[in-house]
Amino acid sequence: MGKRDDLIAQYAEDLKSKCGMTPDMDLLKKVTIACGPSIYDADACTVAASQASELETVKNNFLIKKLGLADGPHLMEGINKAIETYGKSERNKFRAVFYYLLTKHFGKDSVYG
Repeated sequence: MGKRDDLIAQYAEDLKSKCGMTPDMDLLKKVTIACGPSIYDADACTVAASQASELETVKNNFLIKKLGLADGPHLMEGINKAIETYGKSERNKFRAVFYYLLTKHFGKDSVYG
């Protein structure tokens, strides 16, 4: 197994143990691949959920540009729901897992079709 496969397995474990859900492995793999090289970077592989600027970046670059959602307060509500699901006290929120949660929350699985 390659490094990416190891990371996908780790993300699946996070979804099971920290988020209490059984992941759609096909979607998780596609979301992980779409994250590109950021998954291998120690700083970029996680989402700093306590930083407003980071959450704005997630909103603009992922929710609006990638998922094609219209801007509005519902986007930050979705982000806050993902933070809650992952666990506010969980320091390391993996970007791929976070994006997976948002993709599921907004029902945008088809983007990765």
